[in-house]
Amino acid sequence: MKSVLITGTSKGIGFETALSFARGGYKVFATMRNLEAASTLQKQITDESLNIIIYKMDVDSDDSVKHCIQSIIEEHGIIDVLVNNAGIERHGSIEELPMSDFKAIMETNYFGVIRCIQAVLPQMRENKNGCIINVGSVAGKIANTPLSAYCASKFALEALIESLAGEVKPFNIRVSLIEPGIIDTKMAQDITVDSHSKYPQVLRFGAMFEESLKQPTPPSMVADLMFEIANGDTWQLRHPVGPTALPFLGWRASLTDEQWVDFNAQTDEEWFNSVETTFGMNVRRGK
Repeated sequence: MKSVLITGTSKGIGFETALSFARGGYKVFATMRNLEAASTLQKQITDESLNIIIYKMDVDSDDSVKHCIQSIIEEHGIIDVLVNNAGIERHGSIEELPMSDFKAIMETNYFGVIRCIQAVLPQMRENKNGCIINVGSVAGKIANTPLSAYCASKFALEALIESLAGEVKPFNIRVSLIEPGIIDTKMAQDITVDSHSKYPQVLRFGAMFEESLKQPTPPSMVADLMFEIANGDTWQLRHPVGPTALPFLGWRASLTDEQWVDFNAQTDEEWFNSVETTFGMNVRRGK
């Protein structure tokens, strides 16, 4: 029986990924920072008799990651698949967002991934077999306000994972980067409008998220893709997922850097008109 270690499984994409792999016959090591948040997953495990073991692991901590993954390997043997899903988001303009939020995002979304990769790679390299799947975002290619700090962490992840793929392919270790668009998770729902910001862009992107979530894309779509990748033999590196992913990526790729800057610097009315023309979305508030 193959095994998978998944980070950030208390809710959202990580939760659905644990279920998808377990239903597909994997032994699942589901990790999360706070075991107090495990009740929903534990109920699902009991109801479906799933082969999921929950572990406490904080990806922000060197000691926590080393201890948890070492314990799993000692108790259960090889980890065949690592899914780096744990992530956080803070939003606001660069001027107004506290430095502590920038640091927290990088600690979890970037350094947390590195910690987990470094902990599982020795046994994968020795066995010349493994699969490392990483949850990125279209935000890893599209810098925008109010998600500048989050985008920075996902841009960094893009570079890290592309470099990793070249390093470990000679050891038969497959690496994938998932690039979801707007998915119906608590993180996406929490991108609210801050009416106190001095920057209009903060308000506008919140409205775009709200409009997109009126036709929600479930996190299970992302989970099922990751199971398909792990269970297959693809060496494809990047995997956009969700109905908004490819349109957003194509839109950004069609613009020069200067055009992208000008798009974001428009007045509210100009920006709303551009979004409506490009995507057919009316994101004006009070429409």
